[in-house]
Amino acid sequence: MSKKDWFREAKYGLFIHWGIYAIPGGEWKGAPSPHGSEWIMKNMKIPYAEYKELAGQFNPQSFDPYYYVRNAKKWGMKYLTFTAKHHDGFAMYDTKVSDYNVMNTPYGKDIVKQLADACAEEGLTFCLYYSQMQDWEDPDGNGNTWDFDPAKKDFKRYFYNKCLPQVKELLTNYGKIGMIWFDTPYDMPKELCEELADTVRACQPDCLINGRIGYGLGDFREVADNTIPVLSRSDVWESPMTMNSSWGYIKRDQTSKSAADVLQNLVRIVGKGGNLLLNLGPDENGLSPKVCTDALDVAGEWLEKYGDSIFGTTNIPNFPYLLTWGDLTYSKARKTLYFHVKKYPEFPYRVLLTGLETKVKRVTLMADGSPLKYSQSYEPGRDEHRLYIFLPEVCPDADDTVVAVELEAEATAQSI
Repeated sequence: MSKKDWFREAKYGLFIHWGIYAIPGGEWKGAPSPHGSEWIMKNMKIPYAEYKELAGQFNPQSFDPYYYVRNAKKWGMKYLTFTAKHHDGFAMYDTKVSDYNVMNTPYGKDIVKQLADACAEEGLTFCLYYSQMQDWEDPDGNGNTWDFDPAKKDFKRYFYNKCLPQVKELLTNYGKIGMIWFDTPYDMPKELCEELADTVRACQPDCLINGRIGYGLGDFREVADNTIPVLSRSDVWESPMTMNSSWGYIKRDQTSKSAADVLQNLVRIVGKGGNLLLNLGPDENGLSPKVCTDALDVAGEWLEKYGDSIFGTTNIPNFPYLLTWGDLTYSKARKTLYFHVKKYPEFPYRVLLTGLETKVKRVTLMADGSPLKYSQSYEPGRDEHRLYIFLPEVCPDADDTVVAVELEAEATAQSI
């Protein structure tokens, strides 16, 4: 069994971006910061001497690790990834490498340990994010050019004095780590990325490394933020997405993806063979926006009913035409295509899939298991395979009506 198997089967994970940047919440001295709140120090060129004062205010009395872990499970997620240290250099755990950490705040408790313990108790795979190149607190880290002269930076000194020792701490002191999520490698020297990868594998051989370690050294591909590939992929990959406009908490943004948005992204990503890592950004008290968690509650209820169309699936074949009515997922083991109908048809209440070569065995509505009529044909003159599915007059599920199409053999798609 490959160490990637758990990840390939997981499909859906919770990302948590949280740090002292949650206190300003995307605003500094009354002015809004562009882009994400977690980049506020760099985007607004805040002097480290001022920014570090946020640590003296960090005291999230409402934070409950079990809230996040248990809700992640309720939402259908299989793993949790937490920002142990983001680009601002502040560690959310008890590090002995730097005093710039959560233990030296009014809160004074190890966030990583709390989440690691809760995940272990609840049976959720625990993963960690670590910014390996950018560090705006360290004179030798990448990114802070307003406090520290770039000409005097010695990145190797940062790498060996802070980055590598902290990664060792994280992989030594918190039990089994399912995956380590590196970020923004930029032009980090390849030999240092290789040493970092070797260190991870020496500490925890079964710990996956995401693709943003750089140079193809990771165990899977991390696609661009908030994106979905056009084509289905058979390799292992992940798409990180936000619930709103920012990874970290931002006061002025009280919007959220709807449950329908979440499900559409999940279905599209899973159908193309990937995982969705969906982010929440808690506020300074440790609470996530209710509008976001309400949407996740609804999406989780849908997954309780239709989880078989997501979990236990693999990438679909690359069918030759865009679908106007929704998306597909596919279980190779069950020889079943799942039609996810998002745009419900008008009379005569049918949807079309063009290009399926495999013979259909049976078609049922997942909501109640009732059989549906279908028509499958091949027109030799145009070399065109067509499958029509006839749906009930009344839409069973406005967010996503799922139809199970059982096949005689493995699904194959014609090319054009």
